[in-house]
Amino acid sequence: QVQLVESGGGLVQAGGSLRLYCAASGRTLSSYAMGWFRQAPGKERELTGVTTRSGSSTYYADSAKGRFTISRDNAKNTVYLQMNSLQPGDTAVYYCAADPKVHNLVVVTTDKDVYVEVWGQGTLVTVSS
Repeated sequence: QVQLVESGGGLVQAGGSLRLYCAASGRTLSSYAMGWFRQAPGKERELTGVTTRSGSSTYYADSAKGRFTISRDNAKNTVYLQMNSLQPGDTAVYYCAADPKVHNLVVVTTDKDVYVEVWGQGTLVTVSS
């Protein structure tokens, strides 16, 4: 099974940018579709976006479209989340997750019968106004 470790979170002013990293170990990342999620204080975890095993296709939640970009480097076993034009509403713990099926990543936060294979521990992003 793959293990995931996120990094890159921190404090940023509104309008700024951050790049999050999700480093995988234990198994080659190319076996997995990958997703980024976030959970704000007092709220449910929500999908930010997903990418297929090769990285050729991505899907974003409305909150991320036009501002966030997911990319991956399977040779480096790393997935990235580039976040631009950050706003205080983006403050959350950001998690990466891996599953062989991209569909599972897309629906895991809305379908209680779906699970994904592995989650990272999260990295905190705080956006100040």
